[in-house]
Amino acid sequence: MFGVAWGANQFVPLLLAYHQILGLTVTTDQALFGIYALGLVPALLLGGPLSDRWGRSRIVQPAALCSVLATAVLVVGSRSPAALYLARFLAGVASGAVFAVGTAWIKELSATPYDLNAGEQAGARRATIALSAGFGLGPLVTGVIGEWSPSPLIVSYLPHLALMAVVLPGAWRTPETVDTAHPTPASILSRLRVPAVKHLRFLTVVVPLAPWVFGAPAVAFVVLPAIVSAQTKGFGIVFAGVCAGLTLTTGVLIQPLARRLDRVDSARGAGLGLGSIIGGLLMGALAASLHGRPLVLVADGLFGAGYGIALVSGLLEVQRLAGPDDLAGLTAVFYALTYLGFALPVALAALAGFASYPVLLVCLAILGSASLATVTLQSPRHSAHL
Repeated sequence: MFGVAWGANQFVPLLLAYHQILGLTVTTDQALFGIYALGLVPALLLGGPLSDRWGRSRIVQPAALCSVLATAVLVVGSRSPAALYLARFLAGVASGAVFAVGTAWIKELSATPYDLNAGEQAGARRATIALSAGFGLGPLVTGVIGEWSPSPLIVSYLPHLALMAVVLPGAWRTPETVDTAHPTPASILSRLRVPAVKHLRFLTVVVPLAPWVFGAPAVAFVVLPAIVSAQTKGFGIVFAGVCAGLTLTTGVLIQPLARRLDRVDSARGAGLGLGSIIGGLLMGALAASLHGRPLVLVADGLFGAGYGIALVSGLLEVQRLAGPDDLAGLTAVFYALTYLGFALPVALAALAGFASYPVLLVCLAILGSASLATVTLQSPRHSAHL
């Protein structure tokens, strides 16, 4: 999961390099970022239920190889926009399959009989740390290499290939947690139905929260660095990498707090996560208005804290709501909803012709406040258990 998350985000700080070297438009830059979700969402929704029947390893192993293939296409087709679209789509497919199934796999491995000492929250914690660390370190490394390498569109991706060569064997050594020798009689079609999505707790807490989980980082390290690009000439690529690294490292460091905030009878973790994201949007609006680089970093810190708390809170809600046979399926639905947030940079770029970025970010903060109100008002009414 760490390696695939690295591969998913390593592309982000190089958007500026592609823009400068290949002459891509801003709209194309955002489309290259967003097409990732087109591969990710179907893989999320199909991978979870299929792994409940066929086993975790049979989904994660080929998906991890797909992540390697995506990076190889980025290297080979570094100057071809068509190859870039293909590579980003493949990275989305790999991420979708690995994130949902891998999260369920880690949850199962963090319990008896595989781990006798893990607590109830260990699975969500380990999965979130793996994802956030990969998401953060990938763009940080590629940003540094891309800024000063003579061949940034090639050399920047080599660390991911080396990393995957190290971590891939682990996917073949990890114990399978699904009894594939005696599968349940349920059909694949029936497994695509996830009953827990109808639970009122899911609809009133998880659904309003989920799109902001990755919407916050998307604004933090795609939108804000582009807004101040005129002030970061000469180090724009590494600045974008620092923004991504700061956002996602903060997301990792804040997770112990997120676990302590978790309560079955409330959604205070989700509420605090949304509050931090709203603060980030308002600070981002101020940074966009004043073109202030330090303000961008402050906003990224708020976005990172909100992302980390919201992701852990959402996963813990999902793991409590999931039935015995649909953990991977419900996790997949949650991740699919979270990745709707990756459409924010594309949406903001499309709307930029009608309103300024400060105004658009304030409008997003208002939408976030509506989500916060829903979570705060509705969560006490519905138990976190089916």
